[in-house]
Amino acid sequence: MRSTMALWNRTASAQGVTARAVSYALVAVLAFSCGIALNATGTTAAVISRVPLLGDGLDATPDPSADLTDFWKAWNALQANYVMTHASSTMPSVQDRIYGAIQGLASSYGDPYTVFFPPEESKAFNENISGSFAGVGMEIDVKNGVLTVVAPLKGTPAADAGVKAGDQIIAIDGVLTDGMPVDEAVSKIRGKIGTTVTLSLVRAEKPFTLKLTRATIQVPETDDGIDASGVYHISLYEFTSDSANLFNQAFTRFKASGSTSLVIDLRGNPGGYLDAAVDIASHFLPKGAKIVTEDFDGKAASIVHTSLGYNDVPQGTKVVVLVDGGSASASEILAGALQDNKVATIVGTQSFGKGSVQTLIPIDNGSLKVTVARWITPAGHWIMGNGITPDLKVSIATSTPKFTPDTAQDPQYARAADFLTTGK
Repeated sequence: MRSTMALWNRTASAQGVTARAVSYALVAVLAFSCGIALNATGTTAAVISRVPLLGDGLDATPDPSADLTDFWKAWNALQANYVMTHASSTMPSVQDRIYGAIQGLASSYGDPYTVFFPPEESKAFNENISGSFAGVGMEIDVKNGVLTVVAPLKGTPAADAGVKAGDQIIAIDGVLTDGMPVDEAVSKIRGKIGTTVTLSLVRAEKPFTLKLTRATIQVPETDDGIDASGVYHISLYEFTSDSANLFNQAFTRFKASGSTSLVIDLRGNPGGYLDAAVDIASHFLPKGAKIVTEDFDGKAASIVHTSLGYNDVPQGTKVVVLVDGGSASASEILAGALQDNKVATIVGTQSFGKGSVQTLIPIDNGSLKVTVARWITPAGHWIMGNGITPDLKVSIATSTPKFTPDTAQDPQYARAADFLTTGK
C-alpha cells in the first residue's frame, strides 16, 4: 500500500502475496515506495493483497450504462490509419491494445496507486516484492502530482548524498517522471549493486542532480538513550516485522532508567508493518482503545484496529512524538492514535499524509492494483493527503541534518525536551 515499497534490499515470502490477505498503509503506490504499513504475516510488497486472488471469478458482465461507441471508433480508426514511422517500431497486438485500454481505464481514476500491470510488468512487480533487490535507500511517493521523496533512510546512499524529505524527483536517468507511476519509478531506481542511477531533483525551486550508486541497504531500526536533562528518547527509523520487539527492548530500558519524560522520534520514518504500529501503540493505550480504522466507504465493513492493552507506561510519564514531512504511513498511524487518545503531544511539522489500502487483483496474466480503503485516525481524520498536524509546530531548516539529541542542535528535539521538563 510504502505503501504503503522502499528502495532498499529486502527479502519477502512470495507465498504471502498469493495465499493470504495482507494489509498495508501505503506511502506510495509501492508500499515501501511508498513505505507501507503491513500485517506481520504479510510480505513487504508495494501493495496490499487484502482479498483472495479472484482469478476467473471476476465479474465480466458488461455495464449497460457504458456506451463504448467512441471507444470502438477510436479502435477502428487506429486500425485503419496508423502507420509506423520508425524501423524499430512494432505494431501492437490485439492483446497489447486491450492491456493499454485497461491501463487507461485505471489511470482515469486519478489515483497514483490504482494501476494495471500487463503480464511482463506484473511478473517483474511480483519478483520485486517477493525477492531481494538493491537500491539507494529512500521512500518515494506522489505528492501534489509530483514524484517526491518521503524520506531518505539513515546511512544509505541517498542520505549520504544529501537527499532530503520533500525533494521532488523530476527525472530518473534523464527520463522525465511527469505522470510516471510510483511503481515504475521504483523499478527504474532499483538495480544491481554497484550500478548507478542519476536523479534530477528540485528543492525549494532549485534544480540539482545527484548520481547515486546502488547498494544493499541496511537500516538501523531503533536508537534510544537518555539526555542530560533526564529526557529519554526512542528513535524509530522504520516499522519492520522486528520493530515491535526492538521497541519493547528500548521501552524496557526507558522504564529501568527511572525517567518520566519520553520522546518517540518518528521523523524520516516512512512506515512499514501495521502490526508493529498497533503493538507499539498498545504500550500507551488500554485494551480495546481505537488505533486506526480501515474505511471501505461502505463497500465492505470497516476494520477497526484496537490496542492490545499493554498499557504499561510508568505513572506520571509525559510523552512527545516527533514528526516531520518524512513521517508516513505506520508513523502517522502511531502518532495519530497517541494524539487522538490524548496520551502524547505531537511536535514538529506536518507529516507526509500517506494512508490508503490497495488490493492486487489478477486479470489474465496481468495484475490490477486498486485502492480499496483509507486509513482514519480514532478522531475521524483522514491520513491520506492530510497527514498528522503537530500540537506544537517547530520547523527545521532543510539544510540541517537530523541530529541526535546529544548534539543539542536539533530545535525540534529541544522544543520537545523543553515541553516535557517545563510543561510549556
